[in-house]
Amino acid sequence: MTAPGTQVGAPAADSDDLDVEEALALVREPKDDGIAPTPRHEPVTEGTDGSERHRATPWPQAREIAARAARSGARRAPVSVPLGDALGLVLATPLEALTDLPSFDTSAMDGWSVAGPGPWEVRDEGVLAGHAQPEPLTDGEAVRIATGARVPADATAVLRSEHGRTDAQGKLHSTRDIAQGQDIRPRGQECRSGDQLLPVGTLITPAVLGLAAAAGYDTVTVVPRPRVEVLVLGDELLTEGLPHDGLIRDALGPMLPPWLRAFGAEVVAVRRIGDDAQALRKAVTRSDADLIVTTGGTAAGPVDHVHPILEGIGAELLVDGVKVRPGHPMLLARVKENQHLVGLPGNPLAAVSGLLTLAEPLLRTLAAHPAPEPYALSLRDAVQGHPNDTRLIPVVLRGDHAQSLHYNGPAMLRGIAVADALAVVPPGGARQGEEAELLDLPWAAAGIGVCFT
Repeated sequence: MTAPGTQVGAPAADSDDLDVEEALALVREPKDDGIAPTPRHEPVTEGTDGSERHRATPWPQAREIAARAARSGARRAPVSVPLGDALGLVLATPLEALTDLPSFDTSAMDGWSVAGPGPWEVRDEGVLAGHAQPEPLTDGEAVRIATGARVPADATAVLRSEHGRTDAQGKLHSTRDIAQGQDIRPRGQECRSGDQLLPVGTLITPAVLGLAAAAGYDTVTVVPRPRVEVLVLGDELLTEGLPHDGLIRDALGPMLPPWLRAFGAEVVAVRRIGDDAQALRKAVTRSDADLIVTTGGTAAGPVDHVHPILEGIGAELLVDGVKVRPGHPMLLARVKENQHLVGLPGNPLAAVSGLLTLAEPLLRTLAAHPAPEPYALSLRDAVQGHPNDTRLIPVVLRGDHAQSLHYNGPAMLRGIAVADALAVVPPGGARQGEEAELLDLPWAAAGIGVCFT
């Protein structure tokens, strides 16, 4: 078996950036020249027969390799998208004001626009938002005005409705002192045309969409969503009904696409390949996705075809096994200059581990999203560890503690289905009250990463 980081076929070129790489560097993890192979002194992972199968990559290093791998492919050109399609993407060009905001003097309140000292004669017709510029006011004159309407020229202030009264002769009086410019939003108060509103690398939130619309934008230039194709492997998988006769339901086919979308990816296809090596090779070589995700077939059994196919097409293995439980048979390969493949184990919770270890940092970097700030909480109970490998354990968050969940075996989903996060348990385990790093699940984390459509 080829050691991680070694060349299986012809080397892929390294451009090591995106079109907007320099500007986005501040919101992403530090760049690194090249992708370091697994150190030769690391312990090997044993095969089921006790033989040395390959040198597994430590879990933290595997995540770093996945993030750096996304920077070393071909350039990904920014795209222009309508505002309605931009939520969750990242600005690839600065958002600059296309006009003054506001673009004219605007009433900030319902009331009267007044000129000079009171009392004031009130015009018969008022001023509404969306109408043309009203006639200028003269001293001693007022006009009814609505919030957002254009303020007449030569107006002194806007008198709020609750601060004015009219006498028997119809004259308007103020019930309190009024200051020059009161409740008028002057032209350019928020920005002037050409001002930079937001820099490159800004994550587009609902508020950013509102600002862009207010500034006159119909489209924004963004880093495109990474395109992902999912290949579901295994002859034993059913798509409906109850398990029977050695067949089991496919949990990953329904689970992976929305999870990948929650990472900000566009899932372009989900294909069921079975245990057909020829069909798998054809699907991999014909895919034009940025990332191919396979399920199962990453070990060394009689129908585990992922490794032989990657070797046969000249792919470069960057990670071949990770020192993590569950999920240690996961892999990451560079298939082409601008394409990677993440091989997930077939067991459901092991596949989740592979998603968070390899797919999430790679997709995050492709999408130019900033790396999340690491955080930790104390464990309510002691957690048994693996002697050599990191463990990822589903937990729920209760106040300032993380409570580990049962049903955390590689094939189990009951724990992760109710979890808020995965706790990173170092080799050897963690004591009660010891702090553990947490990996948020995308639907449990704050922010706009929650996106299932």
